[in-house]
Amino acid sequence: MTLWGGRFTQSLDSLAWALNSSLPVDQRMAIQDVDGSIAWADALHKANILLDEEHASISLGLATVKEEFASGQFSFAPSDEDIHTAVERRLTELIGVTAGKLHTGRSRNDQVATDFRLWMLQAIPELDSAFKNLQSALLEQAELAGETIMPGYTHLQRAQPILLSHWWLSHYHPLERDRERLADLVKRVSILPLGSGALAGTPVPVDRAALAESLGFAVASPNSLDSVSDRDFAAEFLFCVTMTGIHLSKLSEQIVLYTSAEFGFFELSDAFSTGSSLMPQKKNPDVFELTRGKAGTLIGMLTGLLATLKGLPSTYDKDLQEDKAPVFAATDTLLAILPVIAGAINTITAKPQRMRNAIDSFMMATDLADYLVGKRIPFRETHAIAGKAVREAGEKKVGLEELSLEAYQALSPAFEADVYQVFDPMKSVEKRNAIGGTSLQSVKNQIKQIKGE
Repeated sequence: MTLWGGRFTQSLDSLAWALNSSLPVDQRMAIQDVDGSIAWADALHKANILLDEEHASISLGLATVKEEFASGQFSFAPSDEDIHTAVERRLTELIGVTAGKLHTGRSRNDQVATDFRLWMLQAIPELDSAFKNLQSALLEQAELAGETIMPGYTHLQRAQPILLSHWWLSHYHPLERDRERLADLVKRVSILPLGSGALAGTPVPVDRAALAESLGFAVASPNSLDSVSDRDFAAEFLFCVTMTGIHLSKLSEQIVLYTSAEFGFFELSDAFSTGSSLMPQKKNPDVFELTRGKAGTLIGMLTGLLATLKGLPSTYDKDLQEDKAPVFAATDTLLAILPVIAGAINTITAKPQRMRNAIDSFMMATDLADYLVGKRIPFRETHAIAGKAVREAGEKKVGLEELSLEAYQALSPAFEADVYQVFDPMKSVEKRNAIGGTSLQSVKNQIKQIKGE
């Protein structure tokens, strides 16, 4: 069956039918579609559109349909154009012609928008739970890291020493922002379209505020034209998910590098590594490479939907049928990635000595400049002096700690014998004690703040 056809004299071409049908995608919203229909039947009953016995019959039939979906017993028919058609077709089989009254005052335009929003309101908490599990893994590693120090990098060049715990937490906070974005999105998703009709609003005197409340929405949409066309929430959801993909890609890129023989800062558990069909020695970080790769796919989903939305001429256009597939796929992608990355992080092994050995005295060049700042010399001058020390040490092929005191004093008479203390990487770390810094106390404060202590 179709929910339209009276004005047509021919059946839809079979290829056109296949193109037009959205059931392969929107059947994912089956439960939401039934829930919306139950609430709509209640609203029609309260508006005196449905008699008591009609309302009871429809409600009972829809409850049966819902149970069939929940148990996996629902059978789709070749004639089901979309999930709305499938539900009404099955309801008709169960209760007869009374099922035809359910769609009074309702369009698939407001119906599908309602289903989609209901689905998203239920998906966001599921994603949030997966976020929290990964954050817990990062936090646990930060706490285990203790006083382990490692090189910090800018431009992929050794920059300054940092605590490993500080590095782990640098990936915790972006995920917190991701969670905040999704939580904030809820208020823009929680707007009920049902009752907007195809575009002009429903002629049925339903109480849309009560209808919104019954379905768990915060409010009813204020404008029917906007309501059936609005897919801002879908684009924003994809942006949120894409930002998460980018954050996970950054983490993955660093893990891929740091598990390589060239760095050797970490070793992945065998449970989260793969091998080579040719080279027996290989231990590959495929789960992180796949995560990095899927970030590009997520970006494509976002830009694809934005391109679809950019020039639609009407309130509802069939182009909007393309809104759900990327949202569903993006959600599935994150729900596949997040637990795997959490497991890989939980079981990763850090190599503290390898990290320590990668720190050289040149990484304390800024500390050298700061030493002279402590002698009341302007930083711009001390920066140049420290740079000359770096150049001289490089020319002599020695470390900064190997330059003689005379060499330092030739650069500035302010240097004294205690200058060599600046080349202790832990002391360098401990100087960064301001809020957000890499010192032990600062990191402890970060952890306390995260835990709400």
